[in-house]
Amino acid sequence: MALNLSQKQEVVAELAEVAAKAHSLVAAEYAGTTVEQMTAMRKKARESGVYLRVVKNTLASRAVVGTEFEVVKDALVGPLLYAFSTEEPGAAGRLIKEFAKSNDKLKAKIVSVEGKLLPAAHVDVLASLPTREQALAMLARVLAEPATMFARVVKAVADKQGGGEVAAEAPAEAEPA
Repeated sequence: MALNLSQKQEVVAELAEVAAKAHSLVAAEYAGTTVEQMTAMRKKARESGVYLRVVKNTLASRAVVGTEFEVVKDALVGPLLYAFSTEEPGAAGRLIKEFAKSNDKLKAKIVSVEGKLLPAAHVDVLASLPTREQALAMLARVLAEPATMFARVVKAVADKQGGGEVAAEAPAEAEPA
């Protein structure tokens, strides 16, 4: 369906707003993807904090001007599906990688993170980034490790010193009886 000028301006403004806040972008070829597959992908995208949209490349290139994704402007060729990670940097990569496993027609073409245009193969690297919860758990584990090690050392020293006294006192108690 053709868009009039005001509708195109709305699409560009919406996409520019999302691009300004997004952590990463994955653009993928989707030609040959069924309606059911696209519906499932859109549902999963909403659940995982990914803004998923199919727009004309000219509108997308206008929308990314002035954002860190401006580097992809010249690479926007062919029918593309745009996935912007709005909550976690790796969310869009995980979404595209997950759906590409069951759909050979869905292929990542562009990956952009922190103002850098990366090859499509980097979708695997992006998908392997930990989620926010995983990153917080890893941080907590790293922060707790020194305290855990200190507690183990203190316990070992206490066992070594206290263990010798207990062993020496036990035979002394046994003799008077």
